[in-house]
Amino acid sequence: MTAVLSVDEVARQAEELRTEIPEARLLELAGGNPFLSIRELRAGYGAMGILHGFTLHVGRGQSLCLIGPNGAGKSTVLHALYGFARVFGGSICADGKDITRLGAEKKLKQARIAYILQDKSAFPDMTVEENLLMGGFLLRSPARARAAAERVFGKYERLAARRRHKARVLSGGERRLLEISRALVMDPQVLLVDEPSIGLEPRYIDMVFDILRELQRRDGKTIVMVEQNAKKGLEFADLGYVLVTGQLALAGTGRELLANPEVGRLFLGG
Repeated sequence: MTAVLSVDEVARQAEELRTEIPEARLLELAGGNPFLSIRELRAGYGAMGILHGFTLHVGRGQSLCLIGPNGAGKSTVLHALYGFARVFGGSICADGKDITRLGAEKKLKQARIAYILQDKSAFPDMTVEENLLMGGFLLRSPARARAAAERVFGKYERLAARRRHKARVLSGGERRLLEISRALVMDPQVLLVDEPSIGLEPRYIDMVFDILRELQRRDGKTIVMVEQNAKKGLEFADLGYVLVTGQLALAGTGRELLANPEVGRLFLGG
């Protein structure tokens, strides 16, 4: 029988996994020509530092899943990328441009980076259509926002059939589809996805990952994901990073981390 480890014990044992990973290895995993890069990032909230010299590289059209114990800084990586966290040092680049100091609105409009929040970010008393139109608020023109929403409806018939329904009556899977679709209205190049499976019944989890897989493979989206269901996240992603106390502990392909017995023991339930 496998012993159940406490959160603190998982973090302690995960700390022991940390190895020095040359940046050349991270660049190799990203295909040698990363589209999105973080270098030696120090970031956090207020005066509190969470990330301590964190580096990440992901290629155009690749997917990367961040895993690690609670409090490791996974969501802070997404927050720093999008402009929600305070950056104390280091750099963030997308498509060759330094975007470190851009705020969230400019990250979306200029760098075309969209953030898909955790569950329950849809506006429950707005219709599906109104939620999508909210996704196009930076377009400044109602006609352009409506045209963008119609493109999304053309992509997902399931949402189009419910366009007049309030978001609160949607199933869990439909609501997550709406949250993803709202981010697509601005036609982002990069999707930051925070816990896509959280709160979903098992029958909807595969549907959501299928949608993300299609966005990556058919539409060429670059995806950086945080996922507590580490097995599902690593099965989906091209690349996997393990974070511990705000630093990179392990990196490899998703398959390599799935096959790593220590990663399996600490994060995959076996």
